[in-house]
Amino acid sequence: MDYEMTLELPNGEIQEILIPEETKILEIAQNYSEEYDSDIILATVNGKLRELNKEVDRSGNMSFVTVTDRDGKKTYRRSVMLLLQKAVQKIYGSESYLRVLYSLGEGYYCEIHLSAENGTACGEKCESSLIPGTNKVKFSPQEIEHIRTHMEVLCEQNLPITKHSVKTQDAEALFEEKGMHDKARLFHYRRSSRVNLYNLAGVEDYFYGYMAPSTGMLKYFDLEPYEDGFVILFPGKDGKTVEPLNTSNKLFHTLKQSRDWSRMLGVGTIGALNEALTMGKGQELMLLQEAMMEEQIGNLAAKIAADRDKKFVMIAGPSSSGKTSFANRLSMQLTAKGLKPHPVSLDDYYVDRVNCPKNPDGSYDFECLESLDVEQFNIDMSKLLAGEEVDMPSFNFKTGKREYKGRILKLGAEDVLVIEGIHGLNDKLSYTLPAESKFKIYISALTQLNIDEHNPLPTTDGRLIRRIVRDARTRGTSARETIAMWPSVRKGEEQNIFPFQESADVMFNSALVYELAVLKVYAEPLLFQIPRDCPEYLEAKRLLKFLDYFLPMPTEGIHKNSLVREFVGGSCFNV
Repeated sequence: MDYEMTLELPNGEIQEILIPEETKILEIAQNYSEEYDSDIILATVNGKLRELNKEVDRSGNMSFVTVTDRDGKKTYRRSVMLLLQKAVQKIYGSESYLRVLYSLGEGYYCEIHLSAENGTACGEKCESSLIPGTNKVKFSPQEIEHIRTHMEVLCEQNLPITKHSVKTQDAEALFEEKGMHDKARLFHYRRSSRVNLYNLAGVEDYFYGYMAPSTGMLKYFDLEPYEDGFVILFPGKDGKTVEPLNTSNKLFHTLKQSRDWSRMLGVGTIGALNEALTMGKGQELMLLQEAMMEEQIGNLAAKIAADRDKKFVMIAGPSSSGKTSFANRLSMQLTAKGLKPHPVSLDDYYVDRVNCPKNPDGSYDFECLESLDVEQFNIDMSKLLAGEEVDMPSFNFKTGKREYKGRILKLGAEDVLVIEGIHGLNDKLSYTLPAESKFKIYISALTQLNIDEHNPLPTTDGRLIRRIVRDARTRGTSARETIAMWPSVRKGEEQNIFPFQESADVMFNSALVYELAVLKVYAEPLLFQIPRDCPEYLEAKRLLKFLDYFLPMPTEGIHKNSLVREFVGGSCFNV
């Protein structure tokens, strides 16, 4: 029999097509590939994401997902990582193992370790050397070119990436035998009885999400030596041009420090966190993490206090980074160092709403620099720096107007302003202020946990879950509404925050190693409320699957000044 399918094309055209039994989605995608500017890698069938290797088994609706779409981009990256694993094992032998540690720009930072038995010998007898005192491969440009060439050959061979289902306990045993202990530990705490494994020419692994059908689709990537490893780079917005590595040691070492902390705590992956919780170590883990974060904030305050020229502490970071709680905790530490901090929110310098710039759809653009009265901000800050009194504004979000309520401020020798807002790192905001008077802090929740050896935990997922929980509690916003507005939020971050992160004097990681186990309890009921027929359902389903990896952790005992309290409630700060 034939299946009747309504196919939606990118130009909005709707086609009614008949699909014979046992037809793979890939065959249909190939017939329509010229209709798309970038490569098709997934399909949405009757409201569900489907891999291209799957056969059509019923009538309904279909559309295609390309490598430039959110889900397509993630699928492409996962598939390239399996391609990389195959090349690594081919070159360095089956006793080598790849570790994917951090996201850096449009790429992943990776290291390759060799077992003690393997020494420096490679699978193809290549001349690799190790970093002294470690079992990590030291990469030369020639070494990187060797890996890249192998990956390109695998692409040209267009090898199939196959999927099969196994019992969860069998997967646990399989990966334990292979020495992938993090992955085995992850499966130990899985509730589902079966899991899907992927195989590429004998290399078998588990991945968090969908995969491409073959290596022929994975033509665009690059590798670049970096620190003790290398960065694998992926295509950018057009799906074909590989974005160059655009980062500095500042971000890398912030991530590395957080990773070192998590290792010191014995919790580098979700499986390790779950194991700690089952052993009753949740409270100890929380106390250690909070103590380490408080020490870091204290050291930061000491650095600011040591330079009395610093009068403006500028704090910026993406959504749900915990900026407000951080600013409060930093202020307390500054006070302990003998300073008098005064909080300033850049929101109070919004232009009156009627004068706010608008987006193309007619909505107000509250995230562009022009939504702030930059001139008035500089007038006020310059007067304060000169020792003059200033009547500080406050913005009335109900009336959409700035107000003055006699909040007079004058800076003395010990006074500093703690200024928080998305444009804090942009020198166009504070163009009249001397550089030596500013101390700039970039804050973000740079999650130090990984899912396992080969699956980094997306930082943006952690921030999205934070926001879903917080907005439901403080604004009555549904998870569906938060998910719907998230692409717009991310666009604003890419335009107004990320380009300036490297100009910060300090990067602060606000992620807590235990927080997703806490947020899980609050987020899951909110995500389950999203109906299946909503556009946001697929993202909710993905986040629910993600949270299913975590065991829950109760909030009892979590400090009232903890950053996680900004999201779940119970904070001693006004957040």
